[in-house]
Amino acid sequence: MEKICIFGVGLIGGSLALALKEKSFCKQIVGCSRNENHLKRAQELGVIDSWTLDPCEAVKNADLIFLATPVGAIEPVLSSIRDCITDQMIITDGGSCKSSVVSSAISALGQLPDRFVPGHPIAGREKSGVEYADATLYVDHKVILTPIETTDATAVTTVTKMWQACGANVQTLKVDQHDQVLAATSHLPHVLAYALVETVAKTTYVSEIFEFAAGGFRDSSRVASSDPTMWRDICMYNRDAILEMTSLYREKLNSLEQLIETGDSEKLFELFSRSKEVRDERFG
Repeated sequence: MEKICIFGVGLIGGSLALALKEKSFCKQIVGCSRNENHLKRAQELGVIDSWTLDPCEAVKNADLIFLATPVGAIEPVLSSIRDCITDQMIITDGGSCKSSVVSSAISALGQLPDRFVPGHPIAGREKSGVEYADATLYVDHKVILTPIETTDATAVTTVTKMWQACGANVQTLKVDQHDQVLAATSHLPHVLAYALVETVAKTTYVSEIFEFAAGGFRDSSRVASSDPTMWRDICMYNRDAILEMTSLYREKLNSLEQLIETGDSEKLFELFSRSKEVRDERFG
């Protein structure tokens, strides 16, 4: 490719840029956002080749546009480039809620363009920002693409090759299927981690708790260090699927609470053993 434009040059967009530069996948990577200092820093770090605050200037002559902004910013970004994109440009994204991305694209552009390939890299870290961008972030990680019936097959192939160049394993799911799966595997754990930290922070011995926190608490709460803006948007835009999972979790937590309250050690052991077996079978 000659030119790729990235909106939102943070951990996700920056890591993609570094990986593609390392593999010489394209000749020029241009960054765009509303923060001039952020873009200057990205260029200083060698993540992007150039930058602009003008969305239309950013996408001019671009072969591919990657939207790495929080989900809530996708519609405004697409609206800002509506009159500047061409039928030849491929657009893809890294948003965690695909139904909302498709809806945002339709709202901003009138329809989902044939060469718009909704996508989601299943990789990330609890630290955000271009300073944490890493060319190896996507190596051996999954990237899910959710094309619809009218999505151009050659555009899907191109986006697939882009992610494969980063070392990712590319798979496809239906839009709704993706949102249900991610609500269970990613969104629920993040919501629980935020709730865990908030719960502990309001206890009587909060200072002592954090002082003596061991691996269990650190591991369980690690993702609560993730970008609050991103996770606020995810909760708003994948609300129904997340609420379905929190409801199921609440039922199981209530059952577990009853077992503890009644001192049913046998059923507690059965539940813990069953959960351990399932997790060990899946993850080793």
